Amino acid sequence: MEPKDSKNVAVIMEFKVFDTEDGEKTLEDAAQNALAQIEEKRYDADLLARGIPHDRILKYGFAFEGEQCLIRKG
Repeated sequence: MEPKDSKNVAVIMEFKVFDTEDGEKTLEDAAQNALAQIEEKRYDADLLARGIPHDRILKYGFAFEGEQCLIRKG
């Protein structure tokens, strides 16, 4: 989510469904994998190129299993 004004906060969210086939043992693993994907794929590159400072970009990893959800901030 990109702010209209680069002085405001931008938000990057990655959503994962808990999957033991991906080596995940817990929802925490899935949330951490979501945060890792944000970093590995450099989802913040466009925001940084548009002048949004790194410290104004919030990163969240969401992990789901049925009706359960775990959210971690990167």
